[in-house]
Amino acid sequence: MASQNSFRIEYDTFGELKVPNDKYYGAQTVRSTMNFKIGGVTERMPIPVIKAFGILKRAAAEVNQDYGLDPKIANAIMKAADEVAEGKLNDHFPLVVWQTGSGTQTNMNVNEVISNRAIEMLGGELGSKKPVHPNDHVNKSQSSNDTFPTAMHIAAAIEVHEVLLPGLQKLHDALDAKSKEFAQIIKIGRTHTQDAVPLTLGQEFSGYVQQVKYATTRIKGAMPRIYELAAGGTAVGTGLNTRIGFAEKVAAKVAALTGLPFVTAPNKFEALAAHDALVELSGAMNTTACSLMKIANDIRFLGSGPRSGKVNPTQCEAVTMVAAQVMGNHVAVTIGGSNGHFELNVFKPLMIKNVLHSARLLGDASVSFTENCVVGIQANTERINKLMNESLMLVTALNPHIGYDKAAKIAKTAHKNGSTLKATAIELGYLTAEQFDEWVKPKDMLGPK
Repeated sequence: MASQNSFRIEYDTFGELKVPNDKYYGAQTVRSTMNFKIGGVTERMPIPVIKAFGILKRAAAEVNQDYGLDPKIANAIMKAADEVAEGKLNDHFPLVVWQTGSGTQTNMNVNEVISNRAIEMLGGELGSKKPVHPNDHVNKSQSSNDTFPTAMHIAAAIEVHEVLLPGLQKLHDALDAKSKEFAQIIKIGRTHTQDAVPLTLGQEFSGYVQQVKYATTRIKGAMPRIYELAAGGTAVGTGLNTRIGFAEKVAAKVAALTGLPFVTAPNKFEALAAHDALVELSGAMNTTACSLMKIANDIRFLGSGPRSGKVNPTQCEAVTMVAAQVMGNHVAVTIGGSNGHFELNVFKPLMIKNVLHSARLLGDASVSFTENCVVGIQANTERINKLMNESLMLVTALNPHIGYDKAAKIAKTAHKNGSTLKATAIELGYLTAEQFDEWVKPKDMLGPK
């Protein structure tokens, strides 16, 4: 581990800088902390991005070794990069999101940390850049312009697979179980928040199930573009200073390390200058947020009422706040994605920060909502039956038998007089008691005939 004694002197192109001896980062990282004092520790580059960089740098070192990099240097880089990927060196990444829009400072932060950790492993002096140089070796055949977007895609893919999709699946399964549990409970439907014709509570919940199923489908549908990696495009997409086959080999190594189907991007100019794939993924998450907002609101409204001794719908409220945040995040991602100019988009840190935030919030909220609300939902059948049997909208079942106008008059008269549909229909002489009982059966109003 790096020494905790005072500082060491390192140099960048602007001069000398004091670097804490207990940190593996170097002069360029320190320079960035001086130039971008924005937001403090809460605004640091997301750890998933740092871990993704570790995966990328390991893959690049392995491929560079195939192309002639000294095996001793390559192996040290790989070991140090593994520590970054495993989160063992998180304290050595102090930079905030609000830096250069290409993420260059973070790429150099990673290069310096891996370089110095590798130097330490090889018995060298921190900051000496010998025998492992942050640019010449750790960043070999790479540019910030292709490494940062590569790390963005790796981080996003991992977060989606480890947090978002499992959370949505858990919610889907719980809602599906409730839909089946409530299949025989007939309730009055509501449109425009007012009484409508009947349906089962299971049918109502089946709509929620389908929404979450489609959410998962949309997110999975966006992933093939996320699996495309910019690595090998270097500064502007041409691949200057790389070797033929480097891009394909790096993508294959990343795929092997993560277990995800990463491939090299077919067009590196698009991969550097535009981040439509992240906008697309964010859009799918935005739609998911819309779905969860509707589901959570429905559930809290279905459980609402004037009775005292209440239990507040806190889980529903948390989900709706998460949904609002994700919608806001998508606005930021959209603006960032639309601001790629010429050969480089320079809103990269902003975009990945918000994409990762949305994925984590939606995944976590889905699990919390499932475990602390959905699985415990019970139907108040007594209240459901009372409201259904008192609803004037049951008159709709009479339309095929006596016509719309007479049915409407029954409903309006019953409402005006505060009487039941049955009594009003008989009083108006439109039908007999036997006919009413035969024609107005909620269980026969649940689908086509």
